[in-house]
This record gives sequence, structure tokens and C-alpha cells, in this order.
Amino acid sequence: MTPEEFRTEALLLVDWVADHRARIPDLPVAAQVAPGSVRAALPMSAPEAPEEIADVLADLERIVVPGITQTQHPAFFGWFPSNASLASLLGDIASGGVAALGITWQSAPALTEVEQVVTDWLRDLCGLAPQWRGAIQDTASTGTLVAMLAARERAGEHSQEGGGMQAVPAPLVAYTSPQAHSSVPKAVLLAGFGRDNLRFIDVDPVTYAMRPEALAEAMAADVAAGRRPAVVVAAVGSTGTCAMDPVAEIVRIARSHGAWVHVDAAMAGSAMLLPEMRHLFAGVDEADSLVWNPHKWLGTILDCSLLYVRDVDHLIRCMSTTPSYLRSAVDDEVVQFKDWGIPLGRRFRALKLWFHLRLEGAEAIRSRLRRDLANARWLADQVAAEPDWRVLAPVDLQTVCVRHEPGGMTGEGLDRHTLDWAEAINASGRAFVSPSQLDGRWMVRVSIGAEATERADVAAMWELMKESAGAC
Repeated sequence: MTPEEFRTEALLLVDWVADHRARIPDLPVAAQVAPGSVRAALPMSAPEAPEEIADVLADLERIVVPGITQTQHPAFFGWFPSNASLASLLGDIASGGVAALGITWQSAPALTEVEQVVTDWLRDLCGLAPQWRGAIQDTASTGTLVAMLAARERAGEHSQEGGGMQAVPAPLVAYTSPQAHSSVPKAVLLAGFGRDNLRFIDVDPVTYAMRPEALAEAMAADVAAGRRPAVVVAAVGSTGTCAMDPVAEIVRIARSHGAWVHVDAAMAGSAMLLPEMRHLFAGVDEADSLVWNPHKWLGTILDCSLLYVRDVDHLIRCMSTTPSYLRSAVDDEVVQFKDWGIPLGRRFRALKLWFHLRLEGAEAIRSRLRRDLANARWLADQVAAEPDWRVLAPVDLQTVCVRHEPGGMTGEGLDRHTLDWAEAINASGRAFVSPSQLDGRWMVRVSIGAEATERADVAAMWELMKESAGAC
């Protein structure tokens, strides 16, 4: 394809994307396909000859779109906001267009330095201390794994340079909340701690935040048993209820044992842009690492996750590898992001943030976040005022955890009822929610934060919830 052919066909694609985004409110929210149906609609072998762009776009419309849950829909209330602003989409196109090879500073100086600038911009917008240094990872799962590796090496006194975990004199222990995202125990296991050395610390029964006194007791017990506390992962905006672990107290306890503190604020981190919400993040500045995802509530298109650390030299010592063919005369003068994470090569992800922030501006993003917070509080008030409905957890941010409990229904019967009305909502195509378990019983999470969601959409969702629960 020549540049001129690209120009012609890209314009057709841009028109399709613009039309698609405009009609999303008219589409079913949930994917409308059965397992295997997309695969069955595609040819068994690749084409030998070029096809027309019109045919490709037709199949995009006919086959692909029905197989996507429309997270940009104003009635999407599932999982977490997964916004993909059109401003950041332009940056994604630019990233592919410049086609940078991001392996070293020398291979793409602009890739490295734009990434330094945008991570500093967001650090400052979030009110974090200037000691934090950031790099863009693909997802929070990767960022958390990198943090676990750094924590392991600090507690193990860089055992990877010798006998590894097999040579560490005492078992290293990791601590987190049972409310933590599934990526946290996964990272702990992949970093080699072992399931027997992972502790789930009790949470407050009302707030679902980690109990500092329970953490202190668990760490003391491990020390008494000859084990070494290595890392605590604080959930700041936990997946299930958006609980906010008390980071300041966690840091104080962890420091007494020399343990690393990692903060997982994957969804909630966007709220740090709002000065009035920063009290929820008290103590974060004293942690060792922090991960949060602009590709969620902030609205930068996937994949774009920020990992910040305070001790970059330690991270580099853990992650660095410099074969002769990647060395250059300026290595001592520049940042080499290959030494800040797992992959060698990296995309020019910073352009997505650069376009997003420049074309929208921080204040417009703040206004949208405040709108979502107000809409969540409004919904929580409606639920709390309705007989047989309960708000199950504090609504600190934009997630409302609810349950419909008619006529004293309890136990497995209540679970079936909850799952039935949630499925009825999703099957209707009119909205999408994600059930989750809390204290061993099913509930429904209403996660408010899609870019297009306004108060009228939340009000319509509340009516649909009552209608669906009443029919089940």
C-alpha cells in the first residue's frame, strides 16, 4: 500500500469510525453473539489476493461490531469505565503512523522524552511529589508484576544476581486485601513468592478497606515464625466495592519491617486529578510504587497504564539488561525505558496521552469526573430510599454496589434472584452491569463513568433495575 492509497482508504475508515461512534447509543450494549459465531463467520484461510477496503469495512460492520460489548455506550455500567476518547484515538493513529521502534533512547529519542514529559504532567496533575518517576506499561497487571519483582529483590537483597529465591535465607511474604484485583495474587505468584507466602488481610466489615491492625498482627506473626515481610499491596479503589485501603497506616506498619508498599489504583487513580478527592489517597506519596490506568476512567484509549516508582535506580538494577548491540555513547545521559519494565520493545503509547491531554485539556477531564461522582451519589440516594433495595458499600467514587432483597429473601434464593435480574438487564441490550460477590453473596456493581453517560442515562438505568428486579 502506497501513502496515497493509504490516504484514500484511511479516510474511509475514519468516516466509518465517526459514524460508528455516533450510532453507539442505538446499539445493544452487550455483545450479541454466541460462542464461536464470529470465528465461524470468517474464512478458514487468509486471502491470497488483495481485497477491497469496502468489503473489509462491511465485514467489520457485519461480523465484528455485534461481537463487542459496547463499553463506549452511555448505558455501559459494567466492570470499570473503559473509555477511549477520540482525542486519544488520534494519538493512537499517530503512534502507528510514525512507527517508532521503541527499544532504546537511540532508536526513538522522541518516544522516550515525550513519555517522560506526559508522565510528569500526570504526576503533577495528580498532586504527587516530584520524586516519583513514571513509565507507561500496557496494563496494571504488568505494572503490578514489575512492582512485585522490585519488592522481591529489595527484600531478597538482589538475590537474582546470585542464587535467586532459592538462596534467600527466609521465606519472603506478600500481603494484600481479599478485595484486591486478581492481578495482585497473580503477580505475587509469578514473582515467585509462592501461594503459601501470600496473606489476605482482613477488611473492615463496613468499608471493606484493609484493617491496619490485622496487617500488623500478620506481619508480626510471620517475623516470629522466621519469615520476612517483603511487600504490601494496598487496594486504592478495590475492584469489587471501590474500597480505599488506609495507605498512610499501611506504609507506617510496612516500614517497621522494611517492606515495600505498592498501591494499586488502576481505576481510581484518575480521581487524584480532583483536589477535593485527594484525601482518599492520603499516604500514597510515601509508598514505593503506584500503578493507575489512564485507559480506564480518565479516557485514554487502551492500552495505557502508568507505573510510578520512587527509587528508579533500584528498579533499573532489577530490570536492566544491556547486550552489546543496544549500547550507545549516550547511555549515561538518557533514560532507557527498556530497563523500567519487562519488554524490550515498546509502542509510542505516550502519543495517546499527549493528544488526549492537549486536545481536551485537564479541566474538561476534571469536569467529566465530577459529573460521574455526582451521578453515582444520586443513584446511591435513589437506591437507599427505595424499599427492598440496599447500597452495600460506601460510595467514595463512582461505583455503587446494590442488592434487591424482596420479602426477606435470603441465601441461595437471593443469589439466584440477583443474578437473574442482572442477566435480564444485560440480555435486554438496553444496559450492561457486572454482578460480583461480596461477603459470599451476589450483588450488582453499577460502575458509572462512560464518557457519554449523563444523568438521564443513570436515571434510565435505575428504572431498568427496578423493572428487571420486579420481573424476576
